[in-house]
Amino acid sequence: MNIVPEKEVPKDILKDSVLAHIAAAYFSAGKRLERKTRCSATRGFILSTLRGGATLNQNQIATLLGLDRTVVHRAIKSLAQEGLVSERRAKSGRAIHIQLTPKGSTYRDRVIKARMAADESIRHQLTSDESATLLRLLKLIAESEF
Repeated sequence: MNIVPEKEVPKDILKDSVLAHIAAAYFSAGKRLERKTRCSATRGFILSTLRGGATLNQNQIATLLGLDRTVVHRAIKSLAQEGLVSERRAKSGRAIHIQLTPKGSTYRDRVIKARMAADESIRHQLTSDESATLLRLLKLIAESEF
């Protein structure tokens, strides 16, 4: 079974690489979710850091996510232009505090519901043994030293 179109990942790379298959599956699923929700992974990660009424500055968000500050800055500017987050200058210093707006909370909830529906769809396609095995193997890979 091909996880992604052959044009994206050459067959010879997929043939012998467990990591290439994991990456291909991750990016394929991520792209489908992005098309469905119209929310990139970066935007989704930023929205997740702002859950529960959290107020953070751009540097804090970038550090939490392990993302480049410029990438976070651009995504936040886009989110602000769409009215999904508000920006407020800190009382002291140069930091700009970011917080979800009500519209942003609704948007975030919609993205989470779509992700949960996708997760449920995948779960229904696997037997409980397959699901348990997959999760066990992914954990093993994630903890592997190389």
